[in-house]
Amino acid sequence: MNVAGKHYRAVWLDGPQVWMIDQNRLPFYFEIRNAPTHVETARCIREMTVRGAGVIGAAGGFGMAQAFLEDEGREHVDRARETLESTRPTAQTLYYAVRRVHRRGVEAGPEAAAREAQAIADEEIGFCREIGRHAEPLIRDGMKILTHCNAGWLASVDYGSVTAPIYRAKERGKKVFVWVSETRPRAQGGRLTAWELRNEGVPHAVISDTVPASLMARGEVDVVMVGCDRVAANGDVANKVGTLDLAILAKEFGIPFYVAAPPSAMDFNCPSGEGIPIEERPQDEILYQAGLTDEGRVERIRVVSPGSGAFNPAFDMTPARYITGIITPEGVFKPGDFPRPR
Repeated sequence: MNVAGKHYRAVWLDGPQVWMIDQNRLPFYFEIRNAPTHVETARCIREMTVRGAGVIGAAGGFGMAQAFLEDEGREHVDRARETLESTRPTAQTLYYAVRRVHRRGVEAGPEAAAREAQAIADEEIGFCREIGRHAEPLIRDGMKILTHCNAGWLASVDYGSVTAPIYRAKERGKKVFVWVSETRPRAQGGRLTAWELRNEGVPHAVISDTVPASLMARGEVDVVMVGCDRVAANGDVANKVGTLDLAILAKEFGIPFYVAAPPSAMDFNCPSGEGIPIEERPQDEILYQAGLTDEGRVERIRVVSPGSGAFNPAFDMTPARYITGIITPEGVFKPGDFPRPR
């Protein structure tokens, strides 16, 4: 997507180095971070410099390619694979990309590994465009769409999964409005999705995570669209914590609930959501928040009672029975009926 008239991907490989938009600095500062080694790339994934299933996968693939380009032998790349896979345990796309690049590098060497990693990033963008093509007809003129977390271009290398049909609908002259769930504790909705939609001129408003029920009760939500980090074989979905709440509410109020899922997020080896590991992140993400002062400084402050601890699961699991459809690059399917790999 374009920032100040220049096209960027969320992450890219240049020689042996990985470059990425630093999502921890957005929306207050737009900065590019450099990761010269696979160890630094792994750190960036763990610290959420890049976040979102698609871009985590692309970054993991690039990190795996870096390990091969570091040319320190088979044990080195095997250890690198373990390091990269341990960074974010819920995102299926990470495992998909790291293992695919590892396999290709073992077969054909470092340059082949780098080409494979680039192919994965390119494919992710293609998946998003196809998701947009299939999902755009679900959006009627004048619809009010509720999103959660960030499933835009920052989360998907470019274009985005949930944002793809929104942009496509806008391009076709449909009037759309997006309710952006703030998505505590990291506020990926309020910080990232809102920033993206503003850049693209899409009408929107940020809401706190406690508002959706009242909006739905007033008839102010026509459809819910979210991304995902992993889809089990039966159609259960792991996504940013709070997704389950929205799915239950949508079911109660008779509102369609759709999940955008590229093939890299499908885990056919996992029978149901009960087998999806849920990452627990540091409690400081809840205890502290950062914001921009009137003087232009970003400051971190404690927002929870001193002495209190916190529980911080990063994801939850939404059972298939709450999901209207899963949007893939091959079409919109009922949960569990999406096409298996050929």
